[in-house]
Amino acid sequence: MDALPPASPPDPSGQPCHGGRETFDAAARAAGKTEVMDQLMKDYPRGPHDQPQSMCPAFGSLRVGLRMRRVATILSGSACCVYGLTFTSHFYGAKRTVGYVPFNSETLVTGKLFEDIRDAVHETAKPEDYDAVVVTNLCVPTASGVPLELLPKEINGVRIIGIDVPGFGVPTHAEAKDVLTGAMLRYARNEAEQGPVARPRNHSDEARNICLVGELFPADPVGIGQILAPMGLAAGAQAPCREWRDLYSALDSVAVAALHPFYTASVREFRAAGRNVVGSGPVGVEGTAAWIEAIGIAAGVPETQREAARQAVLPAIRAVLAANPINARITVSGYEGSELLVARLLIEAGAEVPYVGTACPRTEWSAADAEWLKAQGCHVQYRASLEQDLAAMKEAKPDLALGTTPLVQKAKEMGIPALYFTNMVSARPLFSIAGAGSMAGIVAAQTKGRERFSRMVSFFEGVGTPDGAGYGFREKPVDPPGFRDRQRKLRAAKAKAEEAVGT
Repeated sequence: MDALPPASPPDPSGQPCHGGRETFDAAARAAGKTEVMDQLMKDYPRGPHDQPQSMCPAFGSLRVGLRMRRVATILSGSACCVYGLTFTSHFYGAKRTVGYVPFNSETLVTGKLFEDIRDAVHETAKPEDYDAVVVTNLCVPTASGVPLELLPKEINGVRIIGIDVPGFGVPTHAEAKDVLTGAMLRYARNEAEQGPVARPRNHSDEARNICLVGELFPADPVGIGQILAPMGLAAGAQAPCREWRDLYSALDSVAVAALHPFYTASVREFRAAGRNVVGSGPVGVEGTAAWIEAIGIAAGVPETQREAARQAVLPAIRAVLAANPINARITVSGYEGSELLVARLLIEAGAEVPYVGTACPRTEWSAADAEWLKAQGCHVQYRASLEQDLAAMKEAKPDLALGTTPLVQKAKEMGIPALYFTNMVSARPLFSIAGAGSMAGIVAAQTKGRERFSRMVSFFEGVGTPDGAGYGFREKPVDPPGFRDRQRKLRAAKAKAEEAVGT
């Protein structure tokens, strides 16, 4: 193989991990990644504040690969990034090996890093162990133009998939799930177009399956299957998939339900396979009725069967909502992609939801949910920043705040009951009959504690904040007389001195 041209370091200042988005983007394009960056910008548009605060986006693609049987994962990136990602994967209980190809300045700029990656792939690609090997470029290798597209497409029958998941190109870890899922679907679609492929487990040629897009609570596919049954349909494979051959089953579905609306690259592959894609999801009475209609039309189901499906589940959902009313003011925010659906369910259960913030972008698959929520007086904020979520919570003064870890922390400081969306809300059924009653109990339990929160805030007022934080104080910390004024003057003098030196 011909030697690769030397790559340019991403940041001439010698600080590649701190060069900033613009520096990294420019370096990646200069190193030959223009097409990759353009596609990422198209698939995952930014918000007005650039991008949400979130964990490293590559965790999303790493999670998808680690949850698949017989799929190996190799990371190429800075050691600190790889450490953080593997630590997180073990924290989530993956119990899977993560390969790592280290580099230094020399191997990065000479192209030796690519050769090291290629050697690692050849060493890993053993058909008795794996169906596929996923190689992921993190920020620095992407910015340096490490060309994963030059890796062989397969080795001894093991598929090789190279993806770029730079933090400066993929805004959230949720969308990084789509980067890998879309790449796998594209590979599987090309395989199916070229000839026979392995038969998926539990595949039935008679069943008319609906592919469910999104990581769902385990009970949700069962509930969705109950909705689909009267229409002669069944809940089929989920994407992201758990096994390579499930990708073929997903592509073979009669229609696709984009329950999580940010899988842009995956939807592109389903459409290329000739599949109709439906957004939103079966939440509450109105949401379920609209979804049955949309899925039925997409799958070519007659009106009589669509009506049978409505009659089979809507009365039961209505009864469950009536038996489990929610009388509370709630703000919703998160980065899972299901925030709008959760807000719809809460409103149908009787809650007042003035604000929904999601780190995910506006797409056509959540458009119906956004319009419905706005009609109910709810403000929907796509690409929401932490500051926007906090401002909405402070203004709305909710009985309960659902959100990310820093929002929950701030809410409890203010005496507002709060729940971490990912662990407490996503860990419950959302769709169909089971979803209708899933939120009432936890909302009631949390809002009952508001008076207790108020007493705690009052008791600890002024303790454990800014310069009074820590331990060892016998009394409430008090500033020495004139301390703050002296510090202000010192800062002003230092700033003036630095300005004089600069001129």
